[in-house]
Amino acid sequence: MHATSSFDKRKWLSSFAHGSIFLSSLVASVGIPIVLLFVSDDEVVKENAREAINFHFNVWLYGLIVALLCWVLVGWLLLPVLFVYHWVMPVLAILSCWRNPDQAYRYPFIFRVF
Repeated sequence: MHATSSFDKRKWLSSFAHGSIFLSSLVASVGIPIVLLFVSDDEVVKENAREAINFHFNVWLYGLIVALLCWVLVGWLLLPVLFVYHWVMPVLAILSCWRNPDQAYRYPFIFRVF
């Protein structure tokens, strides 16, 4: 029974780390994976939290780049791509956490800060 409960806990915490990006576009949403990184004792949850933090930073960086490119009228073409990336990738991460909770999800096309 204990193994099943930790298995479910891993799924929920990993999904919560990736889904935190949907809570707000503010800096506060990155606080959830940061707290999970320091509070959890499960390595898979910690790796998912690190990946979610990196995804937050990358979305902010890509948003800044697209915003700057909007000033030269090129960014408007990239805005839909960023929007889809921002909403689809965390959903894929959550689904991956539910299908295979023993493996951390790795986002494509991001720079990993740590």
